[in-house]
Formats: sequence, structure tokens, C-alpha cells
Amino acid sequence: MTEATSTSDPNDSNSRLVNLLTIFVVALRLGLTSFGGPIAHIGFFRQEYVENRRWLSERRFSDLVALCHFLPGPTSSQVGIAVGITRGGLLGGVLAWVAFTAPSAALLIAFGFGITEFDNLLEGEWLIGLKIAAVAVVAQALWGMSTTLAPDKTRATVAVLAAVAILLSPLAISIVVVILIAGAYGWWRFRHYVDESPTEDFAYDIPKSAGIAVAVVFVALLVGLPLARFFLDVDVLAIFDGFFRSGSLVFGGGHVVLPTLETEVVNNGWVSTEQFIAGYGASQAIPGPLFTFSAYLGTVMDIGPGGISGALIALVAIFLPSFLLVIAILPFWNQLSRASNFRAAMVAINAAVVGILAAAFFDPVWTSSIKEPKDFALAAAAFGLLMFWKLPSWLVVIICAAAGAGLAIIA
Repeated sequence: MTEATSTSDPNDSNSRLVNLLTIFVVALRLGLTSFGGPIAHIGFFRQEYVENRRWLSERRFSDLVALCHFLPGPTSSQVGIAVGITRGGLLGGVLAWVAFTAPSAALLIAFGFGITEFDNLLEGEWLIGLKIAAVAVVAQALWGMSTTLAPDKTRATVAVLAAVAILLSPLAISIVVVILIAGAYGWWRFRHYVDESPTEDFAYDIPKSAGIAVAVVFVALLVGLPLARFFLDVDVLAIFDGFFRSGSLVFGGGHVVLPTLETEVVNNGWVSTEQFIAGYGASQAIPGPLFTFSAYLGTVMDIGPGGISGALIALVAIFLPSFLLVIAILPFWNQLSRASNFRAAMVAINAAVVGILAAAFFDPVWTSSIKEPKDFALAAAAFGLLMFWKLPSWLVVIICAAAGAGLAIIA
């Protein structure tokens, strides 16, 4: 296991500072260019963290993705936090989250302040190009992950069955059910795969006692906030409780949180239906996590401080469960991943994750992006640029945005 580096040496301090700055800059670039929703974000993360920078192996990355699928909240943000922690400790996780979240949060706060003149721009043809870029990015991720995680008939069958189950089930929690079933099957039948995939230890720089303490804090907040809200008529407490529960109890993240948020803020009269829909439309047109929709809601709500203060309260509240859950589980991850039965379960879960991503590739990534033959043509070209020309994802995003606008002019 990699040991934590002492910070007594100035050179070590400088190295740590450079490492943290790199984490921030890389995550910021992802926050500025990761269009297409949580599934596409996983593709962007894989390209950057696994392919480009080699910060994680394919297996370690897929393990983190599978782990975060177990947890409620925004999966892509949790993966980013976990990667930041593996590279730079807790501060690295915080910096990775801030950098990945800040661009979309700032844009949605600005939209909440009334920049409605961007409406036509957000509905422009360049947005179609961005969605098509997401198709290519996810397709590339599926290609790479399938060859590594589902390379034979047995594991490919698990992936296919997982995709079928997700596509046929209307319930968001079906993702968790599929992962649990795959894990149970792998625990029972996949022991022969364990030696082929030796475990990889990481120093997470978080004591197990801290992980347990954080888990207790999470449960205390989840139970205590509603009770405190019942007895205390405090607007800020009501806002924090509503968004904290939304981030704590929604599996699948991304679009899945929208019905929960609508129930919390529209049904309670905090925002109008028109405001809610306008913010939802804006959140589709920007990079970064969809959970930053909370920043827009906090800005425009008729309850609490509103503005930037309201946005920060809502934003921190909805993402806080993700931090707590990731920090609680990571100290135990190395021990769990060394257990042969658990590793066998993870082999099957990783195959199931390929199927889950395949299902999401179809809906919503494909169904929301590919409408006409020209859309498919652009997606195929973008896939070729990524796979064979090895262009960076951000450049392909720009090319697709420009091509989308150009195709509209030609049409």
C-alpha cells in the first residue's frame, strides 16, 4: 500500500501543493467540458483519469464506479470526489468537487438572476452537437470497459442481462437491485475470476474510525434534520433538510433527482412550476453535474435568503450526503477488495456496470440526441475522432458543437 508522504520536507510540501493544484485544474477542465449528463461524465472521467493521466487502472476506476452506484446521490460527482481523495486526500476530494461543480453552479446562479436572454441560445443547434458529442464519449467508454470488464461469454451475459433489466424497469432503484443481484451471483459463482484480477491498494489517508464517525453523522443528519424542522420554523433549516434528503435518498442521480426536487420545492410553493421548468431546461445546456440545478433553485426560491446565499445553502445540502457516504466507505475499501468473495462479487458487478451504462447509452443519451441521419453521421465521425484519431474529449465537444450549428445552417 502506498504510504502517505511526510509534509515536513519543503520539497514534499511543494510536491503536495502541485498535486492538489493539478487535481483542481483537471477537475475544472472536466467541469467546463463534461456535457451530456452523469453517464457521459463517467465517459469523460474515464478518458481523463484512466486513459490520459493513468491515475487509476481500468479496474480501479470501474470499482469506484460500481461502488458509487451502490450509494445514493450523484454517481459521477461521487466518482470525482473519490478520485480526488485517492490522489490528494480529503482536501483533494474537496478540490475535485469544487472544480467540477463550480462552472455549472455559477452558470445556473447567473440564469437564476434573470439572464433570460440566453433562452434562444440554450435552444440553439450547437446544443444538439454537444449532445451528439456525449453519444460518442459514452460509446468510447462502453467499448473500452466492455473489452476489459466483460470480455468473455459469462461476463458479457451478465452485462446484457443487466442492460435488459434496466431498460425494462421503470424504477430508478432497479439499478441498485441489478447491482445487488449481480454481486450475489458473483459471490456465489465467480471465484475462478479472482486470480485474474489482483487487487490494487490505495492509501486513502482516512482512518477507519473517521469513516465510522462520518457514517454516524450522515445517519444523524438524515434522521435529525426532519425532526428539527418539525419543531423549529426556520427557513434555512427547511431548505437544508429538503435538499439534504433529496441528495440522500435518490439512487441513480442526475435526472432521477428531479421528481424529488419538484415535490420538495414546487409542492411546497418555494418556486413556481414555470421557474422549475425554466431552470431544468437551462441545466440541460451546460456541462457539469445536474445536481447543480439546486443552485438555481436556491437562487430563485421565495423562502430563505435567496440569491447567492440561498444557492450555496441548497448546493452544499444536496452534495453533502455524497461527501459523507464516500468518506465513510473508502477506509474499508481496500479491506473489502482483498476479500476473495467480495472480489468475485465485484467482477460480476463490474460486468453489470457495463450493462447499466449500455442501457443509459440508449436512454437517455441516444434517444435524446440521435433524431436524424445527420445526427448519426456526426456521432460516428466524433467516435472515430476519439477512437482512431485520439483527439481529446474537450476538442471533440467543440468540434461537435460547431458542426451541429453548421449542419443546421446547411439544412
